[in-house]
Amino acid sequence: MTDPLQCSLDMLAVALEMEEKGQAFYEQAFKTCRNPQCREIFRSLSEEEVVHGQRIRQIHDTLSSGQCWTRNWEGLKGPSKPLGELFRNLAGQEKKKIKAETSDLEAIDIALDFESAGVKFYEDHLAKAVDPMEKVFLYKMIQEEKEHFRALKDTRYYLTDPEGWFIEKERAGLDGS
Repeated sequence: MTDPLQCSLDMLAVALEMEEKGQAFYEQAFKTCRNPQCREIFRSLSEEEVVHGQRIRQIHDTLSSGQCWTRNWEGLKGPSKPLGELFRNLAGQEKKKIKAETSDLEAIDIALDFESAGVKFYEDHLAKAVDPMEKVFLYKMIQEEKEHFRALKDTRYYLTDPEGWFIEKERAGLDGS
């Protein structure tokens, strides 16, 4: 029979590695991205991945010291404004035609794959989790990774079809509303 504590520690080790790689990727994408809205999303994602890493380290340290799962990690929060709202505010400031560099779109596509894999990783572990506090943690991570994915999808839509994005997201219709 598999030891649930060891399974949790193994999962956290892999999760930490994933989050650290994601943070490094977002930091690099921020430095190389040309579109200002895209840069801001990558900066925010990098900061959120740092928080994820701190959260995971804190839980790992707690479990490694022989304590049980707790909710002490909940005090570590990312930016106060959700990514989707941040992006809508940034994009709303830029009403002119947007040009996306190919490398910007490639970075978005890589990030989408990364976030999708993160969601799957946490969902797979949620299905196997035994401890109720571990389930709370995994559910929270899934929700945050899904928010990242939605913000990146929204960014991609904005970069590839700004007019369509403004019509849909800003609720500007053909009726003049």
